[in-house]
Amino acid sequence: MKLFRPLYEKALHWAAHPRAEPYLAGLSFVEAIIFPVMPEVMLGPMVLAKPSHWARYATVSLVFSLLGALVGYALGHYAFEALRPLLGALGWLDRIDAQVAELNAIVQQSPWMAFWALVVAGFLPIPLKIFTWASGIVGVPLLPFFASMVVGRGKRVYLLAGVIRLAGPRAEAMLHRWIEWIGWVLVALIVFVVVYFRFLH
Repeated sequence: MKLFRPLYEKALHWAAHPRAEPYLAGLSFVEAIIFPVMPEVMLGPMVLAKPSHWARYATVSLVFSLLGALVGYALGHYAFEALRPLLGALGWLDRIDAQVAELNAIVQQSPWMAFWALVVAGFLPIPLKIFTWASGIVGVPLLPFFASMVVGRGKRVYLLAGVIRLAGPRAEAMLHRWIEWIGWVLVALIVFVVVYFRFLH
C-alpha cells in the first residue's frame, strides 16, 4: 500500500499553489505557538517546486517563526498557569515542565548559557512551541531568547532550503524513489520513541 508518495506529491502540488507563501508564513507562525506540524514539511516541497526562491522561502519561514516565538514567549510568561489544564489535556505539560526545570537551572548560571541551549534546541526536530513557552515561563531575558531563536531556527531553515536548492532535481528524484521507505521508517521511529518513554523508560 502506497501512502507517503501520494501525500508527498500532494505537498508538491500545494507548494506550487499561488498562495503557498502565505500558507508557509501562517504555518511557521502558529507552529511556534501551538500547532504540532513543523513548517519544514511545506518549506521543503516549496523549494523543490521553485529552487530559485529558496532564500526567500527560508526568510519568510524564519521571520514568521520569530513572530510566533515572541507570542509563545508572552503566553508562557503571562498565561501559563491559566492554561495548565489545557496543556495537560494536550499532553504537552510534562515536556514543558521538564524544559522549564532545565532552563531554570541554566538561567541561574547565566542568561547567555540559556542562549546556547536554545540555539541547540532550535536545530532539533522538536516543535518550537515547547521552547518558546518554556522560555517565557522561566523568564529567560528577551535579548538572549530572541537571538537564540534567530540563530537556532535560522540555521535550520536556511540549511534545509540550501541543501535542497543545491541538490535540485536529484533531491526530488531521490525522494520520489525512497519516500515510502523514509515515511515508514519515520513512523516506526516515532512509535518506538513513544513506547520507550511511555512504557519502558
